Amino acid sequence: MLDLAIIGGGPAGLTAGLYATRGGLKEVVMFEKGMPGGQITSSSEIENYPGITEVMTGMDLMEKWPEQAMRFGMNHRMDEVDRVSKDENGIFKILLLGGEVVDARSVIVYTGSTPRRSGVKGESLFFGRGVSTCATCDGFFYKNQEVAVLGGGDTALEEALYLANICSKVYLIHRRDEFRASPITVEKIKKNQKIELVLNSVVDEIVGDDSGVNGVYVSDKHGNKRDLRVSGIFIFVGMNVNNAILVQEDGKPICDLNENGNVIVNLKMHTSVKGLFAAGDLRIDASKQVVCAAGDGATAGIQALEYVND
Repeated sequence: MLDLAIIGGGPAGLTAGLYATRGGLKEVVMFEKGMPGGQITSSSEIENYPGITEVMTGMDLMEKWPEQAMRFGMNHRMDEVDRVSKDENGIFKILLLGGEVVDARSVIVYTGSTPRRSGVKGESLFFGRGVSTCATCDGFFYKNQEVAVLGGGDTALEEALYLANICSKVYLIHRRDEFRASPITVEKIKKNQKIELVLNSVVDEIVGDDSGVNGVYVSDKHGNKRDLRVSGIFIFVGMNVNNAILVQEDGKPICDLNENGNVIVNLKMHTSVKGLFAAGDLRIDASKQVVCAAGDGATAGIQALEYVND
């Protein structure tokens, strides 16, 4: 039986494994169907991780993390988890996609979330080369350039305001004439002279060349078309929370979720089920930054250690 099963191999999962094994847990396994590292490994440039003074790729940043965690005893299984459940004796059952069941005393789930794609033509082609879903991560690369933001919720408007501090101009594209965001945020948007509202409009296509995005084609509800010459487009049309493994056979989640499907945790990463912890983008109010995910992982790893020892 495992002392701790970690599901997900991103920054939170790796940090949890490091702290749990270094703290004394002997049987710790991280389940990650691919190579460890998480979503950040697909980023072309990282320059905001504390202590890293040179710009590097996400792959370079994460290169040594698995080695460090495994040096203290964490093991990695390249298996995909289908479901996590808990039996009447308080033992967690980790059902793998191939049918195998692994027992564990405690579980940390770090399966994250996936930015929802808009489905616009050119989005996949230029993703990471002018198409982004994180203004905090990538906004600086468009300093003094024109960019577009697609979306109408709080996140889209807040990110547009953030980009307006960096970029020369921000086109905020929304398919309706009213926003779903809070009134205060909307008012800030309307007062910002660097943000141009492109309402009742949709993006028809994202275009570019070998260097990346150089424009977006937009049309409004009357059929009028525009060619916006921008260096990048930031898409905020929602997130898909990767919580499927928490759903039980009866269709109900093993622990409490909020209305968006995020796992409800306290400051110690405890879920509503004893011995089950959630960290990173999967949890409520996640900051969606590598450094924050690592902090979540450290907290969850320490808490799992205390739970098993008790």
